[in-house]
Amino acid sequence: MTREHSRRRLRRRDRNALIAAALTALSLTASGCVVVHGERVRLPAATRAEAARALTAFTDAYNKADKAYDSSLDAPYVTGALADIDSARLRAGHVNSPSGNARHTPLKLTDAKFTIPKKAGWPRWFVADARGNKGGDFRWLLVFTRHGLGERWQVAYLNFVAPGAVPRFRTDPDGWAEAVPADSPQLAVPPRELSERYTACLKNGGKDFADGPSTSGLRGSRARAARKPGLVRQFIDEPLGHGDYAPLALRTADGGALVFFATRHYEKQTAAAGASVPVANKDVRALTKGEVKQSLTLESVAGEAALDPAGGGPVRMMGRLAGLTSARGE
Repeated sequence: MTREHSRRRLRRRDRNALIAAALTALSLTASGCVVVHGERVRLPAATRAEAARALTAFTDAYNKADKAYDSSLDAPYVTGALADIDSARLRAGHVNSPSGNARHTPLKLTDAKFTIPKKAGWPRWFVADARGNKGGDFRWLLVFTRHGLGERWQVAYLNFVAPGAVPRFRTDPDGWAEAVPADSPQLAVPPRELSERYTACLKNGGKDFADGPSTSGLRGSRARAARKPGLVRQFIDEPLGHGDYAPLALRTADGGALVFFATRHYEKQTAAAGASVPVANKDVRALTKGEVKQSLTLESVAGEAALDPAGGGPVRMMGRLAGLTSARGE
């Protein structure tokens, strides 16, 4: 069987699955037995061809925005945590280089694989797993969402994962994945609670999360930073879990879930009397409002990916993308 023939068969299977689900809903309605609302019908979030087009559209917009340092060029294609991180990066770039990004290298995403859950209701969403030409030898995990048929697909979460670390997902005979409800009691931590539990872990530790760079490692680096003489550092972590920051979870083959969620973080740096807070990074200066005299407060947003096991056991952080979104000097 040729590769083109295989692609045609895959497209027909996607299309037939969607048509069959739609006809089932229509026949139930026409029979007079029951009224089926579209938002309650379990359908694949997208066809594979549609997912591929969404990835291409995002990549094109990302490249245009990165080259021009203009956040308006990809704003329609990002949302949630990634939108906060990306727009701040581009704003800072524009302040420091109004004529554009002289170091721009086009992003290329290849070897793309799509995991598309079959679900009812909105938002509909899917995960793209691709090889990127930036950031080393990592897979790019992008979570696309939309809240209605007339809306554009937007990327809410982006994480970088080592090759081979992406888990196997549970799929039905047609290859569609399973979305896990936010309040699922089958997991060690319900996805709805992950953001709050993670911020508690950063403050107090605990057994909800396994040790690693994004948990015990981050707590350790904060503790070391806080001990530096002449500069007091205070940290506040806040959960995010509503709207475009809501957690999204895919069932893994072992019964657990890969969960994407978001958090917000603050770091206040206060200098000793008679000293000032150093602001060495030009991107930080570009995003800072007010005059930095005695203190500087940094605000950042992070999008996390975690493996949430079935039943019990610690959650394992698999990826974390954090970015400065604003700063204020006092």
